[in-house]
Formats: sequence, C-alpha cells, structure tokens
Amino acid sequence: MTRRCLLITAFAALCLAGCASTKYAVLEKFGIPKRELFKKYVVAARDEQKAAGQQFQDALSRLKTVYGFSGGKLESAYDALKSDYDRSNARATTVKSRIRDVESVSSALFTEWEQEIQQITTATLAADSRSKLADTRARYESMHAALVRAEQGMDPVLAKLKDNVLYLKHNLNTQAIASLKGEATNIQGEIGRLIDEMNASIRKADEFIKTLQ
Repeated sequence: MTRRCLLITAFAALCLAGCASTKYAVLEKFGIPKRELFKKYVVAARDEQKAAGQQFQDALSRLKTVYGFSGGKLESAYDALKSDYDRSNARATTVKSRIRDVESVSSALFTEWEQEIQQITTATLAADSRSKLADTRARYESMHAALVRAEQGMDPVLAKLKDNVLYLKHNLNTQAIASLKGEATNIQGEIGRLIDEMNASIRKADEFIKTLQ
C-alpha cells in the first residue's frame, strides 16, 4: 500500500477516534510525530490570523464606504456589509479552531517529553533535555498568550459589526447612515486594536516557528 493510501486509512481512523491522544498515536504510526504536527498547527494558526486580519481590514474599509454613503441603492451597501461580516465571522471561527489544535498537540507533546525524560538514565543528558523542555515551553507560553489575546479581541469586534449590520438592515435610509456615523470612531478604533494584536501574535508565531526548524 502506498504512503498516500496509508495516510487516507489513518485519517479515516481518526474520524472514529474518541480522543486527541488516540489521534496522535495513529498519526505517529504513519510517520507523523507530534513535533511535526506542532509546527504544522502553529503555522496554520499564524496563517489563519493573517487571513482574518485582512478580512477585518476589508470589513473596516466597507464600513467606511457605508459611512460615506451619499446616494444609490442602500440595499446594495447593506448586502456588501453583511457579506463582509459573514466572512469575518467565518475567519474568526477558523482562527479559534486552529488555536485549539495548537493547544491540544502542545499539551500532548510536552506531556510526552516530560515522561520520556524520566527514562533517561544519564544525569547530564536528562538535565539538558529538561532545560530544553523548559525553554521551549516558556517560548510557547509567550506565543500562546499572544494568540489568545488576538482571539479574545475578535468577539467584541464581531459583535459591533453585527450591530451595524442589523441596524442597517432595519433602517435602510439616510438617517440610519447618520446614526451609524456616530459609532464610527469606536468600531474603527476596536478594529485597529484587533489588527495590532493580530500582527503582534503573528510576529510571536514567526519567532517561535524559527526555533522549531
């Protein structure tokens, strides 16, 4: 059986697996260790944050367009804003999923590392491995904190975007635009802060990924 077929079989087994440890054990049987998955998941989380940051920036640009609306079909402006909200919400959901993947595999990896250190009988080697584990874990915790800060910043922004979308839906007139302009500074500020947090998180992830080469 080819490696491709083996991997297909492995992933089919994952669908039936009931816990993360079982999934990782199945993957390791097919030559995919936790360390490789760890790096892969961190890269995926970083890339999804980049995509989400761009999408939130697009939503901000759309809002500015709506705030400056001066004529034409207001329904079209609403449809475009709602589409940007839906895409932002979908991106946020994917970011959260990727972060959960990172948390799951990191927990399994660090637990395995700790257990394997106990099997090293040479004191100097055990001490060196323990030092490397502590260093890797500290760098991971710093990166993870940045990921979570960016993640937590998404929900308030999504809530504000949804408020704008629903208000515009219920009030498709120029007076509604005037009311939305009153909220412009707040939501623009929140989106700006979120994008800054995402960029900081992406930088942390890049730094961490380099240490896993």
